[in-house]
Amino acid sequence: MNIHYREGVCRTMALKVEQPAANWYKTEMELKQGDHVRIYVRLGGCGSVHPGLSLGVMQDEPRDIGVQDEVEGIHFFIEQDNMWYLEEKDLHISFDSAKEEIIMEVK
Repeated sequence: MNIHYREGVCRTMALKVEQPAANWYKTEMELKQGDHVRIYVRLGGCGSVHPGLSLGVMQDEPRDIGVQDEVEGIHFFIEQDNMWYLEEKDLHISFDSAKEEIIMEVK
């Protein structure tokens, strides 16, 4: 969890990965217990928060975690230097089983 102070207001940002999404990543990325998955800002794609930018995912070791969530033994995280992308909101990651795709929502 990351606590952000602005004009006397305290706001906690969070990363929430739902279990079906974590299972999908485990299968697709061949992850094992204790692995880390970094969510990062990348150029291009269809991001809804900042035009021309979107979120990418890769297996990586953390350096300076801004927010994290552990699900199914996998540690999902966003580095502190990418927290600006969330604009003081939360990132929710879910899996749409009908479309068989990951959904990332900043809300």
